[in-house]
Amino acid sequence: MKIAVAKEARDGESRVAMVPELVAKLTGLGYDVAVEPGAGLHALIADEEYAAAGAVLDDAAFDGADLVVSVQPLAAERIRGLARGTTTISFLPVNQEPETVVELRDAGVTAHAVELIPRISRAQSMDALSSQALVSGYRCAIVAAGMLRRFLPLNMTAAGTVQAAEVVVLGAGVAGLQAIATAKRLGAVVRAYDVRAAAAEEIRSMGAKAIDLQLETLEGAGGYAREMTEDRAARQRDLLTPYIAAADALITTAAVPGRTAPMLVTREMVEQMKPGSVVVDLAAETGGNVEGSVAGEVVRIGNAQVWGGRNVPSQMPGPASKLYAQNVVNLVTLMTTRDDEGHALFAPDYADEILSGSCVTQDGRIVHEPTREQIEGPAQPGPEPEPQPEPEPEPETSAPPDEQLDLPYDQEADQ
Repeated sequence: MKIAVAKEARDGESRVAMVPELVAKLTGLGYDVAVEPGAGLHALIADEEYAAAGAVLDDAAFDGADLVVSVQPLAAERIRGLARGTTTISFLPVNQEPETVVELRDAGVTAHAVELIPRISRAQSMDALSSQALVSGYRCAIVAAGMLRRFLPLNMTAAGTVQAAEVVVLGAGVAGLQAIATAKRLGAVVRAYDVRAAAAEEIRSMGAKAIDLQLETLEGAGGYAREMTEDRAARQRDLLTPYIAAADALITTAAVPGRTAPMLVTREMVEQMKPGSVVVDLAAETGGNVEGSVAGEVVRIGNAQVWGGRNVPSQMPGPASKLYAQNVVNLVTLMTTRDDEGHALFAPDYADEILSGSCVTQDGRIVHEPTREQIEGPAQPGPEPEPQPEPEPEPETSAPPDEQLDLPYDQEADQ
């Protein structure tokens, strides 16, 4: 059984789907691991490290592979070169890349999207969204600190006192909590807000102050927030405005996978910030939490510099790759069984909700129903079954008394 590790080809992608220190876990399961030369180059991992860990460096790593792992989806020409029945594991934004899903379907490839893994406790070790959000949250705080032209911590010196910077974080998911923790460790005064009631305690546990707007909470499924009405969104923006105006740095992290990010901060709100202030919008790539932010660019709105995040985990490829690779190993382990002789078999059990939930295409079909409806439309009703003639009634017979005593007897129904 062979696992191939792809060299990422998309511009700006620096991560790799497997790191040398975890290759041994795959070979220990009984797999051969083939790595495309240069796969780890941008993550500062040399080919020799993979070879020393037991992997084979091979330009034709995909040939004969049962499983191909990557960070980004494979390009169309690479998908067409895979043997039918090959399985892939990667991020796969089905709403943004329906053409890739069609290529996978037509090639007969079984594709798993890591962002579709159910958010249940048993799947936490495979949750790539959370592992990469951890990296993103840290990076956001570092970007804010680097762009801000003042100290973050309080400094008391013989020449005078320099007050700590004030940082506001919107969104207290994995990324937001990591941004809070990092800014707090750097010495800033941190305030944070999230629409979910449970988030307030988590914010305080990071040492920050939870902003209470006295609005109804919006708890949703899977740990995400429910979508809010426009009226509530407007009231929320009005109440947040004074906190944002007082901040030296604003970090926004609110995002829902596969959907446009909610717009939390208007241009007018940013224009009220102080000269030299900084805004970091982690969600810029999916529409942005801040009106006017641009993914991959720094723009000026009023007195503030607004940094739009683009593939933020890839900006720290070393830790991001290690965490993602561990997610992949855990998912592969779930897909692995052993035969009677102890040999590893790549045999995913699609009765498992983790595997069925993350599977997008299989056997030439799109099996993820929302994606199938988006691409192929609603399922067409089948032909009406032909009417069957009614069976001839059987002649009535009476059972002997002894047989009647042996019939099932529902005491609860009788009572």
